[in-house]
Amino acid sequence: MADARSRPYEGLTPDTVLDALESVGLRGDGRLLALNSYENRVYQASLEDDSYIVAKFYRPQRWSDAQILEDHAFSLELSEREIPVVSPIEINRKTLHQFSGFRFAVFPRRGGRPPELEDVKVLEWIGRFLGRIHAVGATRPFKVRPALNLETFGTEPRDWLLASGLIPEDLKNTWVTTVDLALRGVENRFAISNSGQIRLHGDCHAGNILWTHEGPHFVDLDDARMGPAAQDLWMLLAGDRETAAKQLKALLQGYEQFHAFGREQLSLIEPLRTLRLLHYSYWLARRWEDPAFPAAFPWFGTQRYWQDRVLELREQTSAMDEAPLSV
Repeated sequence: MADARSRPYEGLTPDTVLDALESVGLRGDGRLLALNSYENRVYQASLEDDSYIVAKFYRPQRWSDAQILEDHAFSLELSEREIPVVSPIEINRKTLHQFSGFRFAVFPRRGGRPPELEDVKVLEWIGRFLGRIHAVGATRPFKVRPALNLETFGTEPRDWLLASGLIPEDLKNTWVTTVDLALRGVENRFAISNSGQIRLHGDCHAGNILWTHEGPHFVDLDDARMGPAAQDLWMLLAGDRETAAKQLKALLQGYEQFHAFGREQLSLIEPLRTLRLLHYSYWLARRWEDPAFPAAFPWFGTQRYWQDRVLELREQTSAMDEAPLSV
């Protein structure tokens, strides 16, 4: 298999994809379409019976088999309760398969368009299903998947980036001071909210929700983890404070039909945004040896990039000092 760090998918040729599918009894007709994914490699494949499936090949060494299977089990649990989540297909009683050093799963193809998040009815509809997802997620914890907290999304990324040598020397002290101030703000907000953690989608932005005339369905639980419920709500908010408050109100009108949402979690919206911004730089840096990343993110690591991150985190520190959104 290819080097898992520098070229993790070098050996994943179209022939390898087709051979992997055939190894689990799915004969492709040769037509493959690469779908948008940087972390994993995802392909739509046309089969000989004129049906379509989606094959996800997991990034080597990111998750253990047990962590992937726990993600699969959660999505299957949701599907069994008729919650519209695209779950892996069980083949020979398995959802995770191995071929030529790669791990992969097969999913049904589901189409759809991005949801119209400016429509309060759409947000309420999405909120109802998020409430149902969280009602299931709260019944028991993940055992092996990680949690979203100050350490995993804050101090660990800070320490790794600081040791990486990627931050320009003339900005390093300013960056560290700014990050530490922002993380103190996050820590204070987390201490005040005292919110519990449940199983989450984890990456619930508009790109991971597909909309049809039947409503939303949720895709890509690859980032499912333990965390506060607010994590699956805040990425659906956009615009100025007044607009975001109206959007949040619509989401919660649907959400709270199925699951309680503690108002103390409103104070976590800006801290969670802060952690995601810091973790995003960490994610790009950790993946930089993958040739796909310099091609897709040529602006990463420049002097201007780190200057902008300092300004961004300063704005977030100020935002965390403001009163939380009110609904």
